[in-house]
Amino acid sequence: MSAPKVSFEFFPPQSLEASFRLWDTVNTLAPLNPQFVSVTYGAGGTTRDLTHDAVATIHKNYGLNVAAHLTCVNATRAETLDIAARYHAAGVREIVALRGDPPKGAGKFTPHPDGFADSCALIEALADTGKFHLRVGAYPDPHPDAADMDADVAYLKRKIDAGADSAITQFFFETDTFFRFRDKCAAAGIDAPIVPGILPIENWTGVRKFAARCGAYIPQWLDDAFDAAIRDDRHDLLATSLATEMCSDLIDEGVDQLHFYTLNKPNLSRDICHALGVTPDVSLEKVA
Repeated sequence: MSAPKVSFEFFPPQSLEASFRLWDTVNTLAPLNPQFVSVTYGAGGTTRDLTHDAVATIHKNYGLNVAAHLTCVNATRAETLDIAARYHAAGVREIVALRGDPPKGAGKFTPHPDGFADSCALIEALADTGKFHLRVGAYPDPHPDAADMDADVAYLKRKIDAGADSAITQFFFETDTFFRFRDKCAAAGIDAPIVPGILPIENWTGVRKFAARCGAYIPQWLDDAFDAAIRDDRHDLLATSLATEMCSDLIDEGVDQLHFYTLNKPNLSRDICHALGVTPDVSLEKVA
């Protein structure tokens, strides 16, 4: 088994303590020579400036290829495209283009009256600039707003047709979930790369709640396994072994790139990458 290409997602810090945690995470994972790293955008666009600052700092200080998240929420078309232009001026050449989550307390996404109606409109406008490699989200388990997997596949096709270059999936817990989705995408004529998103499970209770909110299917065997592991104080060992096994199975079936949702906690992602043969390049180590 050859080592896969890897990439990592971070989120922007909102406190001094969180800043230290982010830079520790980047320091730990940068030596693994990721193909890119992404920085998220808070619900309702709440971290817009923090995201820009984190993106610019990571790109400048670490020389990493940064894919900045950009959403349609709470901004006009002009404001959104201005943010993209600022990213480009800072040296960023990749964007993860998303509809975005509505602000907390809002029941559903409502487009800004002068903004982009949805992610497809955003993608089309960004593609027209010709300045970015565009990555988009994909959902192996049905998105909460989608009727079923077929609807998610059809919408991903629309995003690719609008100008997206590749897709990153929401996390999932069983490899068959990804393979079913990949097969349906191929049958629908989607030939853009689809990179599986991997969530190392730092805290099962928190991940379980997050999965329920975003529609990720939780198999009963996984619930039972973590219940037993938590009782026996083997949580991290189980999390590492399950994620490593899942990644190995994905690679065996032709997957050559993995995207890790780090939650700004690097150790499990690092350990899984090491187990997969992704080794550090010490020349890439840098202290912020």
